[in-house]
Amino acid sequence: MTVARSRSPQIVTPAREAAESIQPKSRAFSAPTVALDQSSTLQGEDRDSYSVTALADITDRSLRAALARFTGGLSPAALGSAYLDWVVHLTAAPGKRIQLFDKAVRKSVRFANYAARCALEGGRSECCIEPLSQDRRFAGENWQTWPFNFISQAFLLQQQWWHNATVGVRGVSKRHQDMLAFGSRQLLDMIAPSNFLLTNPEVLERTITTGGFNLVKGMQHFLEDWERAVSGKKPVGTERFVVGKDVAITPGKVVYQNGLIELIQYAPATEKVRPEPILIVPAWIMKYYILDLSPQNSLVKYLTEQGFTVFMISWKNPGPEDRSLGMEEYRSSGILSALDVVSSIVPKQRIHAVGYCLGGTLLSIAAAAMARDGDDRLASVTLLAAQTDFTEAGELMLFIDESQISFLEDMMWEQGFLDSRQMASAFHMLRSNDLIWSRMIHDYLLGERQVMADLMAWNADTTRMPYRMHSDYLRKLFLDNDLAEGRFVAGDHVSPWRSTYKINLQTETEVTYLLTTGGHNVGIVSEVGYAGGRSFRVRKHGPNDHFVDPDRFLIEARQMEGSWWPEWVRWLEMQSAPVTRPPRMGAPEAGLPALGNAPGSYVLQQ
Repeated sequence: MTVARSRSPQIVTPAREAAESIQPKSRAFSAPTVALDQSSTLQGEDRDSYSVTALADITDRSLRAALARFTGGLSPAALGSAYLDWVVHLTAAPGKRIQLFDKAVRKSVRFANYAARCALEGGRSECCIEPLSQDRRFAGENWQTWPFNFISQAFLLQQQWWHNATVGVRGVSKRHQDMLAFGSRQLLDMIAPSNFLLTNPEVLERTITTGGFNLVKGMQHFLEDWERAVSGKKPVGTERFVVGKDVAITPGKVVYQNGLIELIQYAPATEKVRPEPILIVPAWIMKYYILDLSPQNSLVKYLTEQGFTVFMISWKNPGPEDRSLGMEEYRSSGILSALDVVSSIVPKQRIHAVGYCLGGTLLSIAAAAMARDGDDRLASVTLLAAQTDFTEAGELMLFIDESQISFLEDMMWEQGFLDSRQMASAFHMLRSNDLIWSRMIHDYLLGERQVMADLMAWNADTTRMPYRMHSDYLRKLFLDNDLAEGRFVAGDHVSPWRSTYKINLQTETEVTYLLTTGGHNVGIVSEVGYAGGRSFRVRKHGPNDHFVDPDRFLIEARQMEGSWWPEWVRWLEMQSAPVTRPPRMGAPEAGLPALGNAPGSYVLQQ
């Protein structure tokens, strides 16, 4: 989490963009001979007809869109180029192949020695290879007995050999090497012995104990999940968390609606409030109520109980008719429209703006544009797990290149949006052991069902992304990193913490950086009093202080136990004036009457 007073990185102004767009034309006019030579080479050549050009474009894009449905949105060309790069360079590297052969022989000898020790010691012996610390697939006691210890050790040795084979091949680009290592790991995870009945001792034991009833229940679960998936229904158990009844129940009113957002104003929970309101900008790829889940873990409820007036943007779930909405529309019709409404309801007060995930990225763009235009309505900016520099965006960056983005654009071009299931498959792939294979073992082989929790139900309540918006996001932020490098144009527009930490290099104001445990979603939903071992680190960086790198931050920032929410509230209070009477709900005289109760209608769109 990053909190800062409202000054932001440089962005490109329309005037600068116009100047840059004019420059190539000026150079063309200053070199007429080049233009004449070029035009002369075109004389006598036939131009492609508009109909043929359009037909070619439609044919190619439709074919790629159809192919994307079978590949989960992954470009075969992007993956193929990585494997081809590896094969060609490995073929031309006999020394590397000799090294790999040597490793294979030595691993075979090591495994043979392990097998001999096991035979002499009654089927158990010290492992010849240990799994990675995060790999818990073979941690159970049953995996230490024959023959399953042989099977797991052989698999781990094979996994290590393939890692050796895919890295360190001279001439292979770093990007292709990482893609290859990632792809090989995915394939090996798919065929891991833990995923199969006959090679998983825990599943075999359960099958014997229950007389095979676990497999019957597992097949029931599989058919039920398959039926729900193909019919577009939510997973089993989500019916226990109805929006507006069980989750998203903090009292409030919808005080504004346009074609993109509903703005919710929450009712005060204290007699006096801080005069500066809080505006929360959630990500547009998820429903807003992750910040207003159940009463015990609602960040919104906690803020109102601490004496703050809270407003929340609820994004519309876009359909094919919204295909042309881009980043600029989300900035202007989303954040700026919400700021206008908040300023009308709470006049003459500066606003604490909070952005979560992609909402934080969009908020940083809006804040930068406001600073450029002399709009000083923001009292502070808080970014929750939000990136402003995309050079270290994790393994997701492996699949962000021209080939992959154009492939995704063709898929979105056909349907007008990126479907939530297509987005989810990419994130599941990044954590396939946790989100795919372990669930398959638990639900289908062991025949159990994990109890649905509010956060899991929210995660299943997915949204879509408009074609143009997602294209802008991938190209301008991920691929070109325009925001961090000062090229992003704002009209008069699964996060690694080291990436978000770069906000310290991009601002000229005081920044308080807070690093919390728990991950992207669980780390944010950090209710006070939770006994789950939550902790955080926090450090202030002044505008004239020397930059402290992430590793030094981990050493110098003292670890504090518990929820980070109280620490943030203390920070907000330091940026706020003394308490006063709560503002009214809406502003009818300004044309902003309450339109209905929270959570509104947009959050209910499927």
